[in-house]
Order: sequence, then C-alpha cells, then structure tokens
Amino acid sequence: MNNKVLIFVESRYKINRKRIKEAVDKALTDNEITSPVEVSIAVVGDRKMRDLSKKYKGEDKTRNVLSFSQNEHSADGKEIGKEWPNVDGVMRLGDIVLSFPQVIRDASRDEVFVDDKVDELVQHGLLHLLGIEQEH
Repeated sequence: MNNKVLIFVESRYKINRKRIKEAVDKALTDNEITSPVEVSIAVVGDRKMRDLSKKYKGEDKTRNVLSFSQNEHSADGKEIGKEWPNVDGVMRLGDIVLSFPQVIRDASRDEVFVDDKVDELVQHGLLHLLGIEQEH
C-alpha cells in the first residue's frame, strides 16, 4: 500500500515506527480500504494527553488514545461530511494520539508486550477515524 504515516514521538519514548506503519496497513487491509491514506500519529506523555483530553473531551484525565478526524463535525459531534479531504487520490484521515505511559500501564495490566498494545491502540484509533465502531 502507498500510505503515508506521519509519526511524531516525544524524544524520551522508544517506539517501533515500522511496526506502527504495519499496524496502519493491516487495519486498512482488514477493512478493505484500498485507496491510499495519510494519517498522523503522535506519541506523547500523560501531561500532554491530559491537556488534550480536557480541551477536546472535557475530561480532566489521561487516556490511552485519542483520534481527531479530518471529517467536519457539528457542535453535537455528528458528522457533516462523509468524505475525507482528498488531494491527489489520498484520503487524509486525521490524527491519532497515544499516551506512552498509559500504553505501558495498559500493556502491564493486560499482560501483553508494549508493541502489541501500541498496535492495538493505533488500529483502534484508525477505525475511529474511518467511522467504524468497535469494542474496546
């Protein structure tokens, strides 16, 4: 697939960029998305995630993942448009933000490898961007 995955990582966190790109490709393939996409993924700390959660969700707490779609939404959160910004045949889906400290806590709680938890949350966030509801 010719997908563009833009990854920003706060310097103190060690993540596997190749594996994140593979997780994106797998989620797209599993959901039969064939046109190229662009998605941005940021790996941040709890403080930044708490700030984003407070600003965009109205909750003063950290969380493991947040997704910000490029689709337009009304004030009540309902989708206005069904199309993603599309230039040169590329669907620009939006942004996924992971709190690395929360990912580590979740991986420990679930007794899985951190990389596996990152994959799971990247795929979960991507499905949100695609408008696909799933259990989490």
